Amino acid sequence: MNKTSEKIIDATMELILECGYAAATTKDIAVRAGVNECTIFRKFGEKKEIVVEGMKLPRWHPNITKDTFADISGDLRTDLTMFMENYMREVTPEFVKLSVGLRSPQIYEYTAPIIMNIPQVFLSEVKKYLQTMQRLGKVRQINIDQTAEMFLSAAFGYVFLTASFGKGLLNSDRAAYIESTVNAVIGGIAQ
Repeated sequence: MNKTSEKIIDATMELILECGYAAATTKDIAVRAGVNECTIFRKFGEKKEIVVEGMKLPRWHPNITKDTFADISGDLRTDLTMFMENYMREVTPEFVKLSVGLRSPQIYEYTAPIIMNIPQVFLSEVKKYLQTMQRLGKVRQINIDQTAEMFLSAAFGYVFLTASFGKGLLNSDRAAYIESTVNAVIGGIAQ
């Protein structure tokens, strides 16, 4: 990808962060990127293609894979902390704001699968982990799906609320929140 394409992608994503997908016009994108509007159409065809290409770049999309959560120790506290820390490190407030801006009906069918991959990977890995720990006798008989969903909701909720309101709503810093959440989960699932 060349510098011009990168400038167009960055301008597009920045405008979506500021005003949403529908309000980010190709004219505004061209001005911000310092290019002619025709250059946008020549390189990408249409605005949604810019977004789809942008979502492939690490700057605009968290790099969450099963390897993100592969550093398993076998200790519930250590591992659940690792899951939350790694998720929160990758899913930045900027990405949360961008993903909200990309829920516009004009682009949702293209961006939803890309955005949904992140929580799906997290859920899948937490479920596998809890199943393993249950087999090892470290976790009592629980509804693993619901427990993993609750754990995801706690991680996503903190990132979303912090991205939306800063420190205006949540008083806990990230480390304290993770510790408290992990303690609550362990209290409910440990054998």
